[in-house]
Amino acid sequence: MHRLTTPWGDLDLTRFPAEPREQLRAWDAADEYLLRHLAEAGGPSGGTVVLGDRWGALTTALAAAPTGDLSGEPTGDPTGDPTGGPAAPPTTAPAPYRLTQISDSFLGQQATRANLRRAAPGARVRLLSTRDAPPERIDLLLVRVPKSLALLEDQLRRLAPAVHPGTVVVGTGMTTEIHTSTLRLFERILGPTRTSLAVRKARLILCAPADRTPDPGPNPWPLRYALPDGIGPLSGRTVTNHAGVFCADRLDIGTRFLLQHLPVRTGRDRVVDLGCGNGVVGTAAAVANPDSDVLFVDESHQAVASAEATFRANTGPAAKAEFLVADALAAVPPESADLVLNNPPFHSHRATTETAARHMFASARAALRPGGELWVVANRHLPYHVRLRRLFGNCEVAASDPKFVILRAVKR
Repeated sequence: MHRLTTPWGDLDLTRFPAEPREQLRAWDAADEYLLRHLAEAGGPSGGTVVLGDRWGALTTALAAAPTGDLSGEPTGDPTGDPTGGPAAPPTTAPAPYRLTQISDSFLGQQATRANLRRAAPGARVRLLSTRDAPPERIDLLLVRVPKSLALLEDQLRRLAPAVHPGTVVVGTGMTTEIHTSTLRLFERILGPTRTSLAVRKARLILCAPADRTPDPGPNPWPLRYALPDGIGPLSGRTVTNHAGVFCADRLDIGTRFLLQHLPVRTGRDRVVDLGCGNGVVGTAAAVANPDSDVLFVDESHQAVASAEATFRANTGPAAKAEFLVADALAAVPPESADLVLNNPPFHSHRATTETAARHMFASARAALRPGGELWVVANRHLPYHVRLRRLFGNCEVAASDPKFVILRAVKR
């Protein structure tokens, strides 16, 4: 837990899952810059949307602001079950939400829930995913610029109908995250755009929506392409990618290598595509073994939507699969899986870290039955074999090339 100083007071914030030894904070200089700007400039009392708030720092700070003009009426936790399950149907029509967060990240949403419970327990905040219908009217739009320009384009297009000439639009990001193409995107979709001076290597994007919303043309997302030949069961088949999914316009070389060396299995198998992305690995496993039952899991809403579209396009009506947006396999019953396939990320936004991989490996071990296997594809330089030996007591190289290695660990 780290302390963020805002114009309205100090907040203790964490990422999710919280790890006491983790040194990465739940905010950076770009978040601080935006909060200072809002305190100095003030904001409308109408509907506020926070897009892409990575760990809930912006949402929590606004909800905890003493003015109350952004947090709305206290109603407890209207965001649904604290574990991320669906909200119970309301018995009466709810009052309007004034503060809405829109995020692609399940982990970011869980961090926001935890931070709100700690810092603003009575705030009325609605948490939406990038796949949910956006609010009908937005008076203040705050955008934390994502790593993916495609995701930014897709979300700005979805939000543009709710923006009006009086809407205040402010984006924020580190200078390395804001490019000419970023500014052109705001201008093309919403209206005239300029940037602030850099402060502590962060900038603001200031956009004034036009009287008539520009017509940016048709939304190119989702994107579909055919896989190349020679990569196993899915050679030549079509993959669907929603905006923001890793390697959305091509097959990344790590996944290609794993597809070429998938384990050959038959019979009733419970297979998990962990960190599924567009679902190509789990779909290949399902096509290779029609008797298998595949679970696709990712913390990205966009990824799970992509995986479902890819699976449905390449399998028959009898194919069995589940699609889960979750924190690795924390929600999966123990000892329920026979095979886990994993291409773990080693970046968290701009930071390089093995935290996500370690968490995935531990949750995979818990979910596997005795005799079940975890297959991991990774860059050769990453010391995942050491971690797997500690967790499983064994680890072997199933395949390797000059850049990648596929590791196999068996639960004894």
